Amino acid sequence: MRTLICLLLGICGCSILLSVAAHAEPPRPNVILLMADDQGYGDAGFQGHPTLKTPHLDAMAAEGLVLSRFYSGSPVCSPTRGSALTGRHPHRYGIVHANSGRMKPQEVTLAEVLKSQGYRTGMFGKWHLGTMTKTVKDANRGGPGGAKHYSPPQDNGFDVCFATESKVPTWDPAIRGGKSEQWWDPINQPDDAPHYGTRFWNERGEVVERNLRGDASRVIMDRAVPFIRSASADEQPFFAVVWFHAPHLPVVAGKAYTDMYPDENKYTQHYYGCITAMDEQVGRLRAELRELGIAENTIVFYCSDNGPEGKHGQAPGSTPFRGRKRDVYEGGVRVPGIVAWPGRIEAGETDFPTSTLDYFPTVVELLGLTLSDVLPDERPIDGVSIAPLLAGRQLVRDKPIPLLLSGNEALIGPRYKLVRYSQGQDELYDIPNDPREANDLAKQMPEVVRAMRAEFDQWRASAKASAAGDDYAND
Repeated sequence: MRTLICLLLGICGCSILLSVAAHAEPPRPNVILLMADDQGYGDAGFQGHPTLKTPHLDAMAAEGLVLSRFYSGSPVCSPTRGSALTGRHPHRYGIVHANSGRMKPQEVTLAEVLKSQGYRTGMFGKWHLGTMTKTVKDANRGGPGGAKHYSPPQDNGFDVCFATESKVPTWDPAIRGGKSEQWWDPINQPDDAPHYGTRFWNERGEVVERNLRGDASRVIMDRAVPFIRSASADEQPFFAVVWFHAPHLPVVAGKAYTDMYPDENKYTQHYYGCITAMDEQVGRLRAELRELGIAENTIVFYCSDNGPEGKHGQAPGSTPFRGRKRDVYEGGVRVPGIVAWPGRIEAGETDFPTSTLDYFPTVVELLGLTLSDVLPDERPIDGVSIAPLLAGRQLVRDKPIPLLLSGNEALIGPRYKLVRYSQGQDELYDIPNDPREANDLAKQMPEVVRAMRAEFDQWRASAKASAAGDDYAND
C-alpha cells in the first residue's frame, strides 16, 4: 500500500481525522454496507416521519453525515446491489432488472478488492445478484433450470455467507405464514410448516436450517455479529455486507412491533413494524462495535435499494417525491443515505448528489489506493469517490448519475435532471429547487436538454460497449 500523509481536515462544517503519522501505513478501516429493501426516502424518524419509530437510525444520522440527495443505482433491487459492489452501472454487465443476469466473474467487487488487502469478508442477507444453487429448486431462479444464473457470494469475494437469492417474509423467513404476498399476522407454526421457498445458504453451498424463527433482520444480524467478533478478536480488518429483507413484501412483524402502531391499518402496522425491528438490529450492530472498541475504526454506510413499493392500496412510504419503486422519478430512486465513522466524520448533512455507485471508488480511496491499483484494466467506473466530501472538502461531481429501467431513463447532474419515459419526450427538472419534479423546464431550457441528452447518449454508447464485453481487456 502507498504511504499516506495524514492530516486534520476541517472545511465546510465536516471534518475527518486520519490519525496516523507521515510515512506510516494508511489506516485500514473496517467497512460495513447496510441496505434496507424498498424503504422509502421518508420512512425513518430522522427523515421527518411523524409516526415511524427508528431511534437507532436517528442516532446514526445525528452522529454521522446524512446524504440528503442519495440515489440508488436503479429503481429496483438487483441492479442497485450490483452497483454498490462494483461502482459500475448494471447495464454494463447485464443486471438490468430484478431477477435478471448475474454478477459476472470478470467484474471486480469490493469484496474481492478488500480480500486482496487482507480483509475478512462476509455477506449476510439478500444477495439477488445470481442464484445460490444449481441442484435444487430455490427462490426465483435457483436450480438446474437456472444454472446459467449461478453466481453466489462466495464466488464474488466473500469468505463467509448467510444469504438468500431473493426475498423472504420479514418474520419467520423460512415459513409461508399466509396466502397473501402482502402481509399476514405471525402464528406459532411448527418447524415443518410449509417452506416459503427461498432458502438461506452458507459459503459452502449448504442450506442453513437453524435459527430461522422470528424477525428476519435479527436472524441476519445473528450471523453478522459473530463474524465481526471473530475478525475483531483476530485483529483482522473486515468487510461486512448486511442487506436486510425489510420492508420488502411480504411485510410481517411480531406482535411487539405491530402493537407500537395501534392507530394504523394492519398492512401499515406490519410495514412500520418490520422497519422498527430492522432499526433495532442497526442499533445492536453499532452497540457491538462500541463494545468491541472498534467503532472509531469502522465506517458504516446505510441506504435503501430503491423507493417504496406503494401499490395495491399499500402505504406508499412517506416519500415527499413523485413516483415510487420502478420509477426513475425521485420517489423511485432517492432513498435514505447515511455514512457514520465516529471520530472521523463530523455530524452534518449534505445535498451533494451521491449514489450507491460511489461506494466502490470511495472505499478504494479510503484505503489509500487508486482504481488503477485494484482494476485489471481501464474499464469505466460510473461512481465517484466521495472521500473528499467526507473529509469536509469541496467536491465537484464530474460524472452524472445515469438511471435506466424498462425503457425509462434519467440522468442526474449536480442541479438538473433529464428524464424520459419510454413513450414520452425529454423532461428537465431543477432538482434542488423542484425536488417534487412538478415544473418541467425542457421547453424553457432547450440548450440544457441538448447538452444532457448528448452526455446521456455518449454514456449509453459506452455502456453498450461494456455490455458487449469490451471492458474485459485481460479476459
